[in-house]
Amino acid sequence: MWAIVVAAGSGNRFGGQKQFEQLEGRRVVDWSLAACRSVADGVVLVVPPDHDAPEEADIVVNGGATRSDSVRAGLDAVPADAAVVLVHDAARPFAAPALFQAVVEAVRNGADGAVPAVAVTDTIKRVADGRVVATLDRAELVAVQTPQAFAAEVLRRAHASGVEATDDAAVVEAAGGRVVVVPGDPANTKITRRADLGSSEQESAL
Repeated sequence: MWAIVVAAGSGNRFGGQKQFEQLEGRRVVDWSLAACRSVADGVVLVVPPDHDAPEEADIVVNGGATRSDSVRAGLDAVPADAAVVLVHDAARPFAAPALFQAVVEAVRNGADGAVPAVAVTDTIKRVADGRVVATLDRAELVAVQTPQAFAAEVLRRAHASGVEATDDAAVVEAAGGRVVVVPGDPANTKITRRADLGSSEQESAL
């Protein structure tokens, strides 16, 4: 089993490449790499094209113009004999090893893919041109996280279509794959803004 850590984003909302910021004495990406190593045989790290610093990964590749392009670049570097592939966002440094184990186990039990998810607690509305057009039933909604695990052959076939999506589960779904949900972790937040680096609750999870 191999893991792909996606660290090629520009961090526009953060104001810089958040994945290389310091967090509790290590870079954000280093926490994510260490979490993947807790379960994976090897790790591919996808970095921005202009990033030339040495990294603690088995293979380092340059990312593409979109997230899906970057995952495809990482997938090309994963050995052909890998049966399961994990995809994890570098900006989620708080993911616990148990979360990785849960999604991998779901794939090994027959799912094409598995994603961790948490319940949506806010009221969600669909808006068009500044006006509310629908209020969605939050009982049917979840917020999806990474790590996400996939049968390697299914993920390769799905990405070969060139579909663009905000996560790899959507790529597999578009190809007709069966993606299951495992319980996510509310502490597994994504670093999006600078304030996200300062939460004592998050730091206690490291």
